[in-house]
Amino acid sequence: MSVTAQHNSVDTSVAQPSAVEPRADFGDVRAEFQALVSSSGVYERSLRAKIALTGSDRVRWLNGMVTNNIRDLEPGRGVYAFLLNPQGHILGDLYAYNRGESLLVDTDQAQVEKILAVFDKYIIMDDVEIANISDQWSAIGITGLKSREALQAAGFGVPELKPLQLVEITWQQTTVTLVRGDNPQVKSFALWLSPGDTERVYEALTKAGAKPVGTTALELLRIAAGIPRYGVDIRERDLPQETEQECALNFSKGCYVGQEIVERIRSRGRVRRKFTGFEIAGPLPAGGSKIQVGGKEVGEITSAASLPAAEGERRLALGYIRREVAIPGKQVEAGGSAGSVTNLPFAEMFK
Repeated sequence: MSVTAQHNSVDTSVAQPSAVEPRADFGDVRAEFQALVSSSGVYERSLRAKIALTGSDRVRWLNGMVTNNIRDLEPGRGVYAFLLNPQGHILGDLYAYNRGESLLVDTDQAQVEKILAVFDKYIIMDDVEIANISDQWSAIGITGLKSREALQAAGFGVPELKPLQLVEITWQQTTVTLVRGDNPQVKSFALWLSPGDTERVYEALTKAGAKPVGTTALELLRIAAGIPRYGVDIRERDLPQETEQECALNFSKGCYVGQEIVERIRSRGRVRRKFTGFEIAGPLPAGGSKIQVGGKEVGEITSAASLPAAEGERRLALGYIRREVAIPGKQVEAGGSAGSVTNLPFAEMFK
């Protein structure tokens, strides 16, 4: 399959520092994690990049580049997707939103240069223009059972939104894009806004009761929810079906880069490995630690953390394991510690 383009306009501007800098924590990681689960936690999101796609062929072109359905994406809606190489391996992950006159790609700052380079490679003859607009946007996240109430208390009108639905709202004469998150375990929203408005919006949310949280608590939430992170849990050597992220795949959209491999896996049966969770009984294994059953290597750990729970700290990990031993309760050994296979997400962390 070839994807071509007529306009090759790729702007690789670097995002400017936000007025509210991210921090590892605010002194009490346990309380911050609990806020993200049971009340509301607010945090800066400068580590997310924004890429705008314009031009009359933007929808058809991006639909031919990623694993999910862009062609039928309604205005104001988004999808999660992978970007693959022709061999079906994962080059990156992203969210794509239909903003009416443009498409917007949201991804980690760590991935943006690679994604722009891949996009640029395939733009030859279509009417598509791509620009890194990260310097034009800032973002604030708010997560937790009472996140909607905190937004409303801060003066934001919050309509009923489906996951990955966005809407423009006005707050104190300022236009803000409100985006509903897609974590099925806990309600979350993102506010996309001008960098100059970040600080006052952040302060308004904290005054409304949202607890400031740092990157450490957010990482604990990610692991508890069983969400893989590109560059840590998802690597270029991994195949889409191994990640268990079926929400990133659409099997009826037609041709895209790497589609032949994805379809071959689907038609011939499942892959040999799967992404899953582990409960660890001893010291936490480091990322990259091999998983063994009966002295035989069957997988590897990709992420691990000690999470605060009502009964005390729980040592949890994410990783890949061969499917034949991916049985909940199956005893394993990783990094010198005993453990057991556990379904994802770790749902009891959200009760």
